Amino acid sequence: MQGTKNLTQGPINRQLFNLAMPIMATSFIQMAYSLTDMAWVGRLGSEAVAAVGAVGILTWMSGSIALLNKVGAEVSVGQSIGARSEEDARSFASHNITIALIIAVCWGAVLFLFAHPILRIFELKADITAHAVTYLRIVSTGLPFVFLSAAFTGIYNAAGRSKTPFYISGTGLVMNIILDPLFIFGFGWGTVGAALATWLSEATVFGIFVYQLRRRDDLFGGFPFLTRLKKRYTRRIFKLGLPVATLNTLFAFVNMFLSRTASEQGGHIGLMAFTTGGQIEAITWNTSQGFSTALSTFIAQNYAAGRTSRVKQAWRTTMWMTGVFGTICTLAFIFYGSEIFSVFVPEAEAYRVGGDYLRIDGYSQVFMMLEITMQGVFYGLGRTVPPAVVSIGCNYMRIPAALFLVHMGMGVDAIWWAVCGTTVAKGIILTTWFLIIKRKIL
Repeated sequence: MQGTKNLTQGPINRQLFNLAMPIMATSFIQMAYSLTDMAWVGRLGSEAVAAVGAVGILTWMSGSIALLNKVGAEVSVGQSIGARSEEDARSFASHNITIALIIAVCWGAVLFLFAHPILRIFELKADITAHAVTYLRIVSTGLPFVFLSAAFTGIYNAAGRSKTPFYISGTGLVMNIILDPLFIFGFGWGTVGAALATWLSEATVFGIFVYQLRRRDDLFGGFPFLTRLKKRYTRRIFKLGLPVATLNTLFAFVNMFLSRTASEQGGHIGLMAFTTGGQIEAITWNTSQGFSTALSTFIAQNYAAGRTSRVKQAWRTTMWMTGVFGTICTLAFIFYGSEIFSVFVPEAEAYRVGGDYLRIDGYSQVFMMLEITMQGVFYGLGRTVPPAVVSIGCNYMRIPAALFLVHMGMGVDAIWWAVCGTTVAKGIILTTWFLIIKRKIL
């Protein structure tokens, strides 16, 4: 099939590694956007970090919604390639892009128009909220770039061309790294400068994707970006992508509640520790997500082609690789949590509280990688509901668990322990679920 890589033949370990590395690097690049902002804004003080962190929960929610078409593209296009149906691959690609644009415009409008009442949820001081509102309104206008780039990335991943999104996203990151200090300190724009730097970088990434697809690549013999939606393709995309987007969006709602609780228990320092700590923890999350996405793409092609032995071997190989990295992150967070946090926010009180977050959450890192790896298995098989059920159930258990531990007098640490415990549970439950059904489907 034109412009794609066949993953149903050849050495499994090399194919997985070559596919996972660019995806993982792309995930790190996307994470680095936020970390770069945090690192530079951190020099303005913990209040500025709290403002950006509050918006970070909402941009995370936006990224979760964008997963509908990223995962929808990875699985629907990937399975079409495995079944050798170029017409379906083109149609699924066009439908994912069209749906992504519609959702992005609607969601961006909601965030822009209702920025102030939404951010009042965090109960921050008036001046911090005002900065956060301005930041949110700027980044919300760039959401079409984010959503469409996510859909483009999913299409390339499904085609086995994961290096292309890596190079394009890397260009955007370099631009963001250059513009952040220039806009924040050089022009004296503060948090507004951070928002503008991110907006311009995201627009550049989108523009390069469009150029690449229109002028350089000819995936599936070419396909239109926008199309009239047909029920068959639209229903399949929502069936595959909606559970994933839902579980991640509901996860963001849980984090909004926990952020407010952290603010109540620890003031802006508590909120800052939770949001910034989550960004640092994304080092583990994005690594496992890279392997998970590669595994999902690999399984989608091989499962559709009936190559179940390759599916099993790929699963075992990925579990081994992510387990090793998860152990390394666990040790780093437990023993060097404060030192790692101080790189981003150098205030003593901030990195003391943030270090406690990383130390406690460090115990769950292996289980987080286990959960996300198993998500990739289920997604590749076209079974996106089980990960959604497990994730939504355990994530919402964080709220009563945190409130109970707060009632027990644990203060802001109650939130950290609630997050850690439920992450452990998700990894164990989802793996057990797969082992129970594995003999029936493979």
